[in-house]
Parts: sequence; C-alpha cells; structure tokens
Amino acid sequence: MRGLRQRAVIIVAKSSGTLYVVATPIGNRADLSPRARDVLAAAACIAAEDTRHSAALLRELGVSTPIVSLHEHNEALRTAELIARLGAGDDVALISDAGTPLISDPGFRLVKAAHAAGVEVCAVPGPAAVVAALSIAGIATDRFIFEGFLPERAAPRRERLAALAAETRTLVFYEAPHRLVATLADMVSAFGAGRQAAIAREMTKMHETLYRATLGKLAAQSATDPDMTRGEIVIVVAGAASRFESEQGEPLLRVLLAELPLKQAVDLAVKATGAQRNALYQKALAIKAEKND
Repeated sequence: MRGLRQRAVIIVAKSSGTLYVVATPIGNRADLSPRARDVLAAAACIAAEDTRHSAALLRELGVSTPIVSLHEHNEALRTAELIARLGAGDDVALISDAGTPLISDPGFRLVKAAHAAGVEVCAVPGPAAVVAALSIAGIATDRFIFEGFLPERAAPRRERLAALAAETRTLVFYEAPHRLVATLADMVSAFGAGRQAAIAREMTKMHETLYRATLGKLAAQSATDPDMTRGEIVIVVAGAASRFESEQGEPLLRVLLAELPLKQAVDLAVKATGAQRNALYQKALAIKAEKND
C-alpha cells in the first residue's frame, strides 16, 4: 500500500507543468537567447513584472503568449493562481522588466511556492546587470557579495554601509540615479575616499558607460557630471583589506612605491608578507590615488 501511494505521488508530479525562470535583456535585445524565445513562445502564460513593458518585447519577438502581471503588490495573490495553473499541467514563464527574475525583482514567493507544490522549476539563464558590471569593473571577482539596493533613507543607508566597512569581499550594489550622489558621499564616509570602485550605467544600452576611480574621485565627479546620474546604475566597490594586510602590507607598499613601479612593488610586497595579491594591489592603487589628489 505504501509503495502504491509513492507511485501515485510521482505520477501527479509528472502531470504538472514547469515554471521557467527566464532572463530577458537588460538593454540590447540581441542578448535574448534563442532558447528563451522558444520557452516564452511555448508557455501557456507569461508572468511579467510590468505587462505593458514586457508586451513591447514580446511583440518584437513575435511572441503572442498571454501575459499576466506579477509584481510586489500582487505576488501573494497571483502566486496561488499560477500554482493552480502549473498543477493543472500548464507551463508558466516568469520574467522581470529586465535581466534575471528574483535578482532585486519579484518572483521569490512564486518560485518557493512552486517547489513546495512539487512543481519543476527550470532556469533559462541570461543577462544580469550585477554580473555584467562585475565582469568589466576591473575589481576582484573571486569573492563578492551582492547587496542589491541600499535603503532609501539616509540614516538606514549609512548604518548598512557602516556594517559593511570591514567586509573584505568585493561589494556590488544597485542604485537609483537620483540617489547616486548621496550614496557615493555616504560610501566615502564609511569606506574611505581611497577605496577603488566602479560605476556601470546603462549596461548594454546605447549610452553604456563605465567609470573607474577611487570612491573620493567618483563622488566628486557625480556631483558635477549629470550623465553619471542617468539610467540604470550598478556600483562595484573593492573590499576592505584584512587587518593583517593593512598592518603588514601598507607600510611596506609605501616604501616600495616610492622607488618602484606599481606592479613590481606589489609583487615584492606579496612575497614579503604572504598577503593576498588582489588586496595589496587595491591598496597600492589607493596609495597612488592619494598622491595624485
């Protein structure tokens, strides 16, 4: 009897549909994969963050699949409806306005509920602004953390940044353009003006721009350059040096940089202290920046 019940569960699970989590372009429409288009065209319905925005993309692709909205205000209610459809055998595709769903976008409740209901969840990977920006920032990528959007209000934002000040992994943030100047100023206060950083705006779009400098220089530029505060923005900040690296590497680096080119100075400091090369390299850049300010 127990074996029969187990077999029945397996049959029910196989009769349900599949929830596809589909990445869509963050700018350049050519970044949509052929597989993503096929999944969107074959699904019974598409759950989209903004149906009007997504309808334009689907028309361009020649996809006529029905769309339903799924955003932060209706996700709890919509999830129940979509799980019912999946349980009845319909395939559902989940998309956000741009990039990979759930990455600072709605969809977590639906995916969690699908797993709980025994529905298969399948990723159709593609663009994600956090990864795209990190890949071109020229800042250590071996270990990083993604913080999403910082709090909108100044006090909670500064509190969060202060908690991250000693984090040695690379930090990645999303930020709204109208808050960039204030956020960079707060980062200078929390992390120091000499910390290396990069700002990627309008990734894969016509006006894509990457700014690379110390936080101090980027903060100063953002206050006078209106182009920096336009469009979608990703901020990448180098992690803090470890206590050992700060105590052992910095004094030696300052001596070596006074006599040698940056790369040679870093190589010698790594050999002498055993510290991580990436951390010492970032520290050397910050020392150089101090001298140039």
